[in-house]
Amino acid sequence: MTKIKILLTIACSSLLISCYAQLPTDSTAEKMLVYQLGNGGWPKQLEDKSVVNYGASLTPELLAKIKATKDLHATFDNKATSREVVYLVKAYKKTQNKAYLTAAEKGLDYILAAQYANGGWPQYYPDQSSYRSEITYNDDAMINVLDILQDIATKKNDFEVVNPEYIKKAEKAVAKGIDCILKTQVKQKGELTIWAAQYDKDSMLPAKARAFEPASLATGESAGIVRFLMGIKNPSADVKKSVAAAVKWFDTYKISGFRFVREKGRTASLIADNTSMAWARFYDLEKNVPIFGDRDNSIKSKLEELSAERRNGYAWYGNWGQKIIEKEYPKWLAINGK
Repeated sequence: MTKIKILLTIACSSLLISCYAQLPTDSTAEKMLVYQLGNGGWPKQLEDKSVVNYGASLTPELLAKIKATKDLHATFDNKATSREVVYLVKAYKKTQNKAYLTAAEKGLDYILAAQYANGGWPQYYPDQSSYRSEITYNDDAMINVLDILQDIATKKNDFEVVNPEYIKKAEKAVAKGIDCILKTQVKQKGELTIWAAQYDKDSMLPAKARAFEPASLATGESAGIVRFLMGIKNPSADVKKSVAAAVKWFDTYKISGFRFVREKGRTASLIADNTSMAWARFYDLEKNVPIFGDRDNSIKSKLEELSAERRNGYAWYGNWGQKIIEKEYPKWLAINGK
């Protein structure tokens, strides 16, 4: 009898292994499962500050570094967490490998848990140190998260595969996020302008981040916010007003006929280009003039005043608002009206 039980156990185990082996897999998704932290989020860097690289082989040395990485490293910075959730959902739809969907939904739980009561998201969660706790539009951190939640709420971009229980949660989180966006749009003498890159989580006032990132109007992030707002179906009067004001600001402060060049071996600068528009990355919160931060916390009024390392090491100008002004806003306006 014992011998029969052993044989049956071996047979069942072999069958399970065989079934698992036949499950389609995705090599990148498999690595994402390994990198996922205990709280459901993903890091952009490991404990030793090495950057997460899904192209790297999972050597014993790398696996040890991943294992040593604490939950405090979970972040939305540099597309971390949002990138993985999007990829895993698509990988699940392609392979039907349940492990990918489970990991993606664990990531969604992390996203929902990280949202503040005021609707914003921090750069890191649960790490509250320094500027990591600030409401963060910088590098589209909050917009990337809202895009995912909007896709869940509208069952788009493969997110129809997630548990339907997430739909109501996503709708609520998106509504709070939009409210946060509208409340944080900077006003000057009662007039709406654009947005800062990050805000104090309690006062909801513009805040600084790294030494060279002062509290300021941030054009790159604001362009992403405008696009998100323009993607809302049947926008409210407040959303329409917000979009119109931001586009007006972009149009008013555009630098026509120039583009920014930052190439190796060449000093970063604006050069003439009659097909392009440019905006500085940061503008003074009250005067709407370009400002440039350096590593010593100083703020300069001209690009040329920066240290060589900072001048050539950051995107101080860009064409962030050009497509919005020329194509996207007119198209949106034709559909939604003023």
